[in-house]
Amino acid sequence: MDELLGVDFAVAEKDRLYRCLDRLLEHKQDLFMWLKQKWADLFSADFDVLLYDLTSTYFEGEMEANAKAKRGYSRDGRPDCLQVVIALVITTDGFPLAYEVMDGNTSDRTTLRGFLKKIETTYGKAKRMWVMDRGIPTEEILAEMRDPERQVSYLVGTPKSKIQQYEQKWLDLPWKKVRDSVDVKLFEDGGELYVLARSTGRQAKETAMRRKRLVRLLRKLRAMRHSLPSRDQLLMRIGAAKTEAGRAFGFVQIDVPDEGQAVTRQSFRFRVDKAKLHATQLRDGHYLLRSNLTAEDPEVLWTRYVQLTQIEAAFRSLKSELRVRPIYHQLTHRADAHILVAFLAYCLQVTLKNRLMAHAPGLTPVSAMEKLSTIQMIDVCIPTVDGRWLILPRYTQPDTDTRILLHKLRMDLPPQPPPRITANPALSAPAPAPTPMLL
Repeated sequence: MDELLGVDFAVAEKDRLYRCLDRLLEHKQDLFMWLKQKWADLFSADFDVLLYDLTSTYFEGEMEANAKAKRGYSRDGRPDCLQVVIALVITTDGFPLAYEVMDGNTSDRTTLRGFLKKIETTYGKAKRMWVMDRGIPTEEILAEMRDPERQVSYLVGTPKSKIQQYEQKWLDLPWKKVRDSVDVKLFEDGGELYVLARSTGRQAKETAMRRKRLVRLLRKLRAMRHSLPSRDQLLMRIGAAKTEAGRAFGFVQIDVPDEGQAVTRQSFRFRVDKAKLHATQLRDGHYLLRSNLTAEDPEVLWTRYVQLTQIEAAFRSLKSELRVRPIYHQLTHRADAHILVAFLAYCLQVTLKNRLMAHAPGLTPVSAMEKLSTIQMIDVCIPTVDGRWLILPRYTQPDTDTRILLHKLRMDLPPQPPPRITANPALSAPAPAPTPMLL
């Protein structure tokens, strides 16, 4: 880093990096406003459709000095750790407009009103469409969004129980094909447009996932019935199997012996509720969407809703390549700054993604970074006759594929750093063995 920036090596010293974190948070809003304008200039980005969702990330350690570190619903499968909840708003192209770090026990339903106000305060009021998954907005918030003076529209999924609730309204309506594998039915109710969508691909996936869990559950139950453990052990094993099976457990009816009764093949029995399973399979692949855009094309609404996968991809990237988790910082402001650094890295990644789409559409950001990672900094150490060392900092020459990538992205490598002479080779960390040099 010191060679690239042309400064003293202490620029990358640990305490200095901590001080950078301490100064970073106050510029968060200005950074995102600048990025929004930059994306509009570079890619003509559209900010009229916003995707909203939440995730969590966990801490390692006690975190006694972090007031936001709480236990709550863990999306990382780590309920044993303290965590924070992160709410994110991005565009359909993946450009983030804003995010907030909240207490780890924050309920999804309590976050939307604050974000609506935050976006309007930061970027002004405009005709925006908010796309969300079920479980985020409350009926009260949706009623506020339907206010004509706010000029805010929404598209939100609903629980599958709503499909059965509105069955009489859509049962006799004809299906309308909007894609090869997607059909929809439309009906209005209470000033809202309801879109019942049926995806054959999703239907096959949901059925297969349930069948896989159900088969695994039945196999375990058969093993229990074969071994006939004690009643206490049986209940513990059934509890563990229930946790693993999830919702598939509800399709199996189990008879267990009463307290004090022996576990036998007659007292411990199970069977699949075929009627309930069949009724559920009929609803597989069905989604019920609701929106206050009553005149909108149903194909557009379906396309907007499936774009929620963009925000899921952003969360995956933050947690994998960009390593936002786990967090080791003990102080609240440093943990928040750590998350901000991860989001700025994601901003660079999504910018690279959109540049690649324009200039090198066959590459993903990950594959491009893998090619660029072959360019490395090395020190070539040459002893002089007077006992000193000539240090030549050099980056390796890119191969043919990397040169083509740099050309496509319109990027130029900087000049090679200037040489330096030192009397103490340990200061420059020379290699223990001679470094090969291309002349």
